[in-house]
Amino acid sequence: MRKKLKLGLFGFGCVGQGLYHVLHETHGGVQAEIKKVCVKNKNKQRPVKEDFFTFDKEEILNDAEIDVVVELIDDAQAAYEIVKTALLHGKAVVTANKKMLAEHMEEIYTLQQQTGKPVLYEGAVCGSIPILRNLEEYYDNDLLNSIEGIFNGSTNYILTKVFEEKKSYADALKKAQELGFAESDPSLDVKGYDPKYKLVIAIAHTFGLFIQPEEVINIGIDKISDLDLKFARDNNYTIKLIARSFRIDNKVYGFVAPQFIEATNPLASVRNEYNAVQVQGAFAEKQLFIGKGAGSYPTGSAVLSDLSALSYDYAYEYKKLHQSDRFEFSNELIVEAYISFEEDAKISIADFEVFQSGYAANGKQYMVGQVKLSKLKAWSQTPGIGIILAPESKFIPVKTSAVKEALLA
Repeated sequence: MRKKLKLGLFGFGCVGQGLYHVLHETHGGVQAEIKKVCVKNKNKQRPVKEDFFTFDKEEILNDAEIDVVVELIDDAQAAYEIVKTALLHGKAVVTANKKMLAEHMEEIYTLQQQTGKPVLYEGAVCGSIPILRNLEEYYDNDLLNSIEGIFNGSTNYILTKVFEEKKSYADALKKAQELGFAESDPSLDVKGYDPKYKLVIAIAHTFGLFIQPEEVINIGIDKISDLDLKFARDNNYTIKLIARSFRIDNKVYGFVAPQFIEATNPLASVRNEYNAVQVQGAFAEKQLFIGKGAGSYPTGSAVLSDLSALSYDYAYEYKKLHQSDRFEFSNELIVEAYISFEEDAKISIADFEVFQSGYAANGKQYMVGQVKLSKLKAWSQTPGIGIILAPESKFIPVKTSAVKEALLA
């Protein structure tokens, strides 16, 4: 039987207001009432009457009438404390805080087991796309091989405008900020941290692995140059920021990086703030999910979906965690990549496992070849070096014996 929920909401920004409006526009669906909203700024003007708000988190956490805490704030550490306290107080939790979840996945799993109360977070991964529940339910018996896609709507919007409207990167970023798709400090998006946090969460539900965000290499779009754009257009490619994780034997690999995408690839047609997730299983093969990934309503609708699930006592079972196949996370991988740089950068053919081609003119140059992921990580932290994966990049595990031979050479 469906339960009526009484909610305590933390945060009333973009997503919080989106949830408020979605809740009030849903008739005959989720039976949920927001009793109180906890906010930080006492002087901010809000479109709801003042007595609806509190500035004391204990007013929600200690209210026995409130059975669900909805956490939608920016501060990841404060969010974790709210989630932890809510669970210990016997309340279910819905959150969309991907950074907090990625940094505390294992602790949150353990707290759920200890308290018997669920934490749902569909809105934390790819906005309106219901990927986590599909990984939990639809793919519960399928041996998954990979999950990849466009996990960040802000960067996809920027890249769409750069390619389709020939806007500069700076102009496209400014427009994304004006529309609320990117923050005033866009580094979380354009440097690839946001999709990395989402990937860490997805890996837990795809392969049953709890990993830390710092284990996942993230390369952003902030160093894409005019030379890179010319190379893409000359070869009829577009560029997308791709988050991916896949398994080879008993190892799981995962990273975020820009990639040249051929026109025939389904991801090439995913435009603006839309996200896409492609899952490949041993039996179901490839399936593609597409939906809006940025904005108040897409994420608000995902939070509402979690509330609907809670009204039926739904909880994640983390089924992949209990499978007999156990995997180990690794970055020991060779990938095929295009590297652009200025002539004073210390990059040579010797840096590549296999060198394929290169170009140099007017102080700018690029090289294409197979290179270790660890090398890409080092280059990504060096100013003036751009990194984009090849359109059909091969992914080759680094064999331990080969590493030893290289060290001895």
